[in-house]
Amino acid sequence: MIKVIVDGACGRMGRMLTSLVTRQPDMELIGATEYLAHPQIGADVGEVAGIGPLGIKIVEDLANIINQGDVVIEFTSPEATVSNLKKVVDAKKSMVIGTTGCTADQLTEIRLLAECIPCLMSPNMSVGVNVMLKAIDLVAKALGDEYDVEVVEAHHNQKTDSPSGTAVRIADVLATALDRDINQVGVYGREGIVGARPEKEIGVHAIRGGDIVGDHTVLFAGIGERVEISHRAQSRESFASGAIRATRWIINAPKGLHDISEVLF
Repeated sequence: MIKVIVDGACGRMGRMLTSLVTRQPDMELIGATEYLAHPQIGADVGEVAGIGPLGIKIVEDLANIINQGDVVIEFTSPEATVSNLKKVVDAKKSMVIGTTGCTADQLTEIRLLAECIPCLMSPNMSVGVNVMLKAIDLVAKALGDEYDVEVVEAHHNQKTDSPSGTAVRIADVLATALDRDINQVGVYGREGIVGARPEKEIGVHAIRGGDIVGDHTVLFAGIGERVEISHRAQSRESFASGAIRATRWIINAPKGLHDISEVLF
């Protein structure tokens, strides 16, 4: 039985994960956390998730419960993720991270910390999105520089980071496939008289509105035709299901930072 702790238990993903973990025959939810002074600290995590009482209170410090668990699933903020990862490392447990919006410095720190434990991090745990990443790599290599490439993502109006972690990952995959440096060719939105589009530019654009779970489209625009590859999430359960698969995998994985692609392919 894999003993699981959910960080960020009151968030959209946290509530979904609480529900899914309790339905797994090989997993046991043993703890849940939220940030300091969250109004639902002390509440029953099952009631917060809408599945009825579980007898598990939400706590504010992972360190107080970490030794009871095997794997921590983390969908919080970048700052909280780094802090919680340090606690997981100290306890020599495993971790699955779905947090997005990390800075380059935070990602570097996460990679260094993850050398000490089995840790998996992915901006999108969806099976469909990760199949999409494989597909756009293939298509980009086949079409080459003759096609302009643009990425468009859309999310709900409460999402705090932009562009999405998935869009950033898509842009990285495209740049690698096309032998470009995303730091040199990436353009994030356009405004004003920007002139003709440079040949190797990769545009990334963000839309925010309503309750959109997550849409991502890659546009390859050529002369006389265009190719579009899209993924649209209709429910957060697709992300949570991928995190559950990652949790099963990471428990027996070697130390180091892993990606969801290692689980799926």
